[in-house]
Amino acid sequence: MRHPQMVAAGRHYGCQVVSCVPYDPESKGGAEATVRIAKADLVPTDAILLPAYDSFADLADACLTWCDAVNIRRHRATGQIPADRLDIERTTLHVLPAEPLALALGEQRLVGSDRTISFQAVRYSTPPGYTGARVWCQVVGEELSITARTHSGDLSEIWRHQLSTPGVPQIIDAHYPDHPDGRSVHQPRLRPRSEAEIAFVGIGPGAGRWLKEAGPACAVRIRAKMARAVELATVIGSDQVDRALGLAATAGRFADDDLVSILEHLAASEPTEEVVRAN
Repeated sequence: MRHPQMVAAGRHYGCQVVSCVPYDPESKGGAEATVRIAKADLVPTDAILLPAYDSFADLADACLTWCDAVNIRRHRATGQIPADRLDIERTTLHVLPAEPLALALGEQRLVGSDRTISFQAVRYSTPPGYTGARVWCQVVGEELSITARTHSGDLSEIWRHQLSTPGVPQIIDAHYPDHPDGRSVHQPRLRPRSEAEIAFVGIGPGAGRWLKEAGPACAVRIRAKMARAVELATVIGSDQVDRALGLAATAGRFADDDLVSILEHLAASEPTEEVVRAN
């Protein structure tokens, strides 16, 4: 049974998607051979003495160089040169659609009023002019590619960010030229309204950081966790709880028992009063 998305891709590009048959080398040998070749000729090992690649782009360049080298050799099975056969095949190829299938562009996101999108619980800034627009996000190696429909109506990549982790937003100052000194608003401003929110934010800056990151991380039962943190701050002190909340926000840990686990870890890693006094 074919996946509906693959069928849609075949229709869009005017080709037939043929699925591999399990345990049938003839239907998937090409894919397996590609992996074998990559391991033997492109992946750095002690045997082939290749240096480590500094980036995914360097690996991609190495693949292109390797293809240029092997595609001019005469193929053992066909007796022809692959580069020459490609010239012949090009005469039978049809023109691709003007725009790629939306699925090929990645996951769709909405650019917020702060000119950022959220991808895998991390905020990434976008260039000016895309507030309220829908963009597409796709991981390319170690980078996040953001594609949008430009003012000319074409789909184009508008920015690439280094991939980051929850709690470490990727905000480019050049995306906020209208802000003083070119600085962006790195974090949304907290506006606690209820007594529970005021009590939680009052624990300290770590609590504020936790609250700012919990939403983009799609944390659940936030109010219950805030109330639990306030209770713990009353019992063991605000400093320890605030420190634990800050660590939780940085590490992207928003599960039910994460705060207690971090507090226990902090308590176990700190020297006791007797040890300090003895030293």
